[in-house]
Amino acid sequence: MLEIENLQTGYGRTQVISGVSLTIPDGAVVSVLGHNGAGKTTLLRAVVGLLKPMAGRICLDGEDISALPPHRRVDRGMAYVPQGQQSFGQLSVMENLQLVADGRRNGAERVAEALDMFPALRPLLARRAGLLSGGQRQQLAIARALITDPRLLILDEPTEGIQPNIVAEIEATIIQLSQRNRMSILLVEQHIGFALQAADSYYVLSAGRVSSSGAGGAGSAADVRKAMLI
Repeated sequence: MLEIENLQTGYGRTQVISGVSLTIPDGAVVSVLGHNGAGKTTLLRAVVGLLKPMAGRICLDGEDISALPPHRRVDRGMAYVPQGQQSFGQLSVMENLQLVADGRRNGAERVAEALDMFPALRPLLARRAGLLSGGQRQQLAIARALITDPRLLILDEPTEGIQPNIVAEIEATIIQLSQRNRMSILLVEQHIGFALQAADSYYVLSAGRVSSSGAGGAGSAADVRKAMLI
């Protein structure tokens, strides 16, 4: 279980997150919604250790991990897929996957399982990642994260800026992952319908604070839109 308690963080002296508290139970999917500038990415960067808290705590399975560097959090089962379909552009798709798999127990098996989740990558294994479309790079980024066999998968806008047909594939895969009870997912997503369909619970951020929260499901869309003033 991940627990965020009264978290305050930001950049330099600029505070972006102001007293956010939320919980991600084991095996649950939690969606974080909000307009651009609400603090969603800043929150995720603090969770994975890229930003230090100004106040508050981040706890994983009851242990305060607020001071741990990112690689120590990865060791404890976190995997982070940031915005931007990031990959090693000069390397092939297979080399991108192999970089994560090398040295891991059952690395080849992990690669095969990740490709099972994204079969569209199989015919592209020899292609340089820099030549992929945005949607294909996003699939590759999520596949790389899955090779680590995470307990908590953190996704920042996984469907942003990619073509609709691949959006549908990514959404279906994330929902499939969410049905695997061994993995928790923290999802930042602009598409309200998908974010709520996948989620067990949701939080809406506004100006760095939680303005609304509730149970997931399509029936929550009206409450979320009201909270976001859409």
